[in-house]
Amino acid sequence: MSKTAHQGMQTKAAARWIDRAIIAVLVLLGIFMLLPFAWLFSMSFRTVADAYKMPPSFIPPNLDFKNYAAVLKANVPFLQIYMNSVMIAVVVTLGQLVTCTLAAFAFARLKFPGRDSLFFILLVGLMFPAQVTILPIFLGYAKTGLINKPIGLALMYLTSSFGVFLMRQFMQSQPKALEEAALMDGAGYLKIFWRISLPQLRPALSALAIITFTQTWNYYFQAKALLGPQNAMTLPLAMDILRGYLGSGNLAVVMAAMSMAVLPVVLLFLLAQKFVIEGVTMSGIRG
Repeated sequence: MSKTAHQGMQTKAAARWIDRAIIAVLVLLGIFMLLPFAWLFSMSFRTVADAYKMPPSFIPPNLDFKNYAAVLKANVPFLQIYMNSVMIAVVVTLGQLVTCTLAAFAFARLKFPGRDSLFFILLVGLMFPAQVTILPIFLGYAKTGLINKPIGLALMYLTSSFGVFLMRQFMQSQPKALEEAALMDGAGYLKIFWRISLPQLRPALSALAIITFTQTWNYYFQAKALLGPQNAMTLPLAMDILRGYLGSGNLAVVMAAMSMAVLPVVLLFLLAQKFVIEGVTMSGIRG
């Protein structure tokens, strides 16, 4: 065996060991990330006495579904609140898929005066937290009668700067040959968007939908400022009520409610994580 071939085999062996070490580290980090979720679901099946038992264990002594029944029988209208969260998340997700995609197509493909400046101003909006804009929104909603209405929370986020940025970056990675050929054949921009650009956006649309749904599902500050009655609340506010004053509520029941709240988002992400990674990765191919 030649010296060059021997060195090549050593290099490949070293690369394999490096890959195995990286995988081992990632698996370990993944386990640590899953531990809070495992503890959450474990606590939801315990009795009150087992919930505070020391030392704690990840495996509950028995599967007690009484905590889930207690959530549904609580004074908080949990099912109504659950439907409010579903409605808000679905409306916001669909709204952003439409508005962000159309705006991104305009920024990526159309040429109009002030396009770059307008896009820069749009990105500046990412720098401002929700606390900065909540007061004028509250005053406007008070005049239009949208306070204490779940649809009002959805209307706030029918579009987003991040969604426009994500879709624009993805569109810029698409080849322009088919669009230029369609223009030469007399097709309008709307037809080009619908027939050529949109079918190529499936990974980015999936990523934006999942990110938007998850983010909207977890809104707390905005819901706290705009929604007062319990039948208009969202799940994060319901968790706060069930927890009780200074955490005096039943911990096992709170964990059961949190398990019910987090389960749809976890399942959605596990089923579509491939599209999230692919969409986010491909959006950065071109600047």
